[in-house]
Amino acid sequence: MAKKSPSFSGNPALVGLGVAIRAARQAQGLSQEALAEIAGIDRSYMGGIERGEHNLAIMNLLKIASALGVNASTLIDKVEI
Repeated sequence: MAKKSPSFSGNPALVGLGVAIRAARQAQGLSQEALAEIAGIDRSYMGGIERGEHNLAIMNLLKIASALGVNASTLIDKVEI
């Protein structure tokens, strides 16, 4: 299981991004497991992203956005900081 980002876990920007990813996933009727599989990311890591525990790399954000069929900027634009 991936460790939480010690410096950034719970950061409002990461929590907001996680909320945006979760909302987009649920709107498409996808489970965390299904999204993680499509994006090529471990399911437990995906859960941590949605909870704002991981300071995810841009490549992972791009993989998630692609799996959701949206631009990464669409997800980022939903973050209120």
